Amino acid sequence: MRMGKKKQPTYRVVAADSRSPRNGRFIEIVGIYDPRPDPSAIRIDNDKAVDWLRKGAQPTDSVRKLLEISGAWESYSGTPSTRTAPAPKAAPAKAEAAAPAEPAAAEVEAEADETEADTAEAGE
Repeated sequence: MRMGKKKQPTYRVVAADSRSPRNGRFIEIVGIYDPRPDPSAIRIDNDKAVDWLRKGAQPTDSVRKLLEISGAWESYSGTPSTRTAPAPKAAPAKAEAAAPAEPAAAEVEAEADETEADTAEAGE
């Protein structure tokens, strides 16, 4: 929902029925976005936003970007957004990693021997 004076916009992030107009009736205010200062001011109540997303609310593309910046989208989806660093993965147990690696190494050596043999035959 657009607010503010002419040429000085501020926006309310709201939960609204899709049939209501942009600046019309809404159900609840979820946050505020002010694009004029540098950097832009984004104040979103993540608890309210995640609650509405779980109820089935479909954010617009612009609002989804704001939710990703505030961290509400990550809380909702459970996957890290592109704006945050990925979490480090846990290393597998040494016993599990060592067992499959040995046969693969033997296969690679066998393939390398076959390739060398093919190269030697082609050169003669």
